[in-house]
Amino acid sequence: MTTGLTTPSPYYLSLITEFAPRPITNDTELTATQQRINSILDKSNLNHDDRDYLQVLGILVYDYEEKNEQLPELTDRELLQTLMSDYNLKIPDFFGIFPQEQTVLDILNGKRQLNPQEAFKLRSLIL
Repeated sequence: MTTGLTTPSPYYLSLITEFAPRPITNDTELTATQQRINSILDKSNLNHDDRDYLQVLGILVYDYEEKNEQLPELTDRELLQTLMSDYNLKIPDFFGIFPQEQTVLDILNGKRQLNPQEAFKLRSLIL
């Protein structure tokens, strides 16, 4: 036995026996893993073993999604519109990024593109 590792509890062993964590290779496995996560999250009281197991499953989901799911590329205009819509922002809310209202309007009208510094600041609002 390797030293330094905690012996898993019988409950944790039952979790990994019922649904063994394995790398996700397709959308069917992704769905099954997400369903397993949801079934555990539906419990009223999560214990340490539940949280550890959820962390492992979450890592597997994250790894699969990072490799297989492409986030849509937004145009500068779409990015600004999305931020305004999703976060209920108004033009004055962007004055810390843009010097004046006309700059925001020009981007919204497709007349101007974001410079790298502006793009970084806008994208950091959603992270």
